[in-house]
Amino acid sequence: MVQKAERVNAPQLSGRMSAARQGRPVGNVTRGTTNPNRMRRLDRWLAGPQAWRLRSAADPLVVDLGYGASPATAVELHDRLAAVRPDVRVCGIEIEPERVRAALPLQRPGLTFHVGGFELPIPGRPVLVRAFNVLRQYEEADVPGIWRLVQERLSPDGLFVDGTCDEIGRRATWVALDRDRPLSLSISVRFGSFDLPSDVAERLPKALIHRNVPGEPVHAFMQAMDKAWFESAALASFGNRQRWVGMCRSMRAAGWPVQDGPARWRLGELTVGWESVAPLDYQGP
Repeated sequence: MVQKAERVNAPQLSGRMSAARQGRPVGNVTRGTTNPNRMRRLDRWLAGPQAWRLRSAADPLVVDLGYGASPATAVELHDRLAAVRPDVRVCGIEIEPERVRAALPLQRPGLTFHVGGFELPIPGRPVLVRAFNVLRQYEEADVPGIWRLVQERLSPDGLFVDGTCDEIGRRATWVALDRDRPLSLSISVRFGSFDLPSDVAERLPKALIHRNVPGEPVHAFMQAMDKAWFESAALASFGNRQRWVGMCRSMRAAGWPVQDGPARWRLGELTVGWESVAPLDYQGP
């Protein structure tokens, strides 16, 4: 039975008296809706700027956490990352046992499915953990504890990605975290799917979506994107791709910690350092 935005019990997130140590998965059953190719924008980022993590990993273990009612996106993740690291091992984890039973026929070398939650009930330390459209169904107050629980399981160069996208993957955002702290916020959009860059705000991760209000850094970021988009209007005659690149250049020139460069910007991506968008009351390192 699906649980809607329920609190995860504090002991489950303490790392000391967790339900996982009593044999129970940590988390709630979510709606599980998904579509093939929905995660392509994030997967492209994982196989691009973050590919070094997988290439250098002693154990190329990857987790698709909360893959939903269909295992299609876990299968796609394996296919895409295998191009970077042929011996990659992708483990799809779902808290609903029936979803795992339905996925078992798709198991193959390098791709397995398991019942579990944020405790990641598999041996080893993953180099990548993808949780997309999962935390949005929890309370904002639970996010720091969930982040810590997953971060504790990462390998030394591991990355945890908490993200959200629309139903067909045209608008996506994600926060990337290493073992110690959040690193960045990324936005990826399909050209033609928005009027203003800030339209993506409705797909912000749970840690930020309720902070898109005046006075909060992420709101200032959204407004700065729109301003830079308007200022780059002269480039529209060359197409929205060039206009987006111009917007990214303007954002960097204005002092925003914009990462990567034109090769990523031309894909409709924009990544900034977490420190520039973190909630005012963020208590992390």
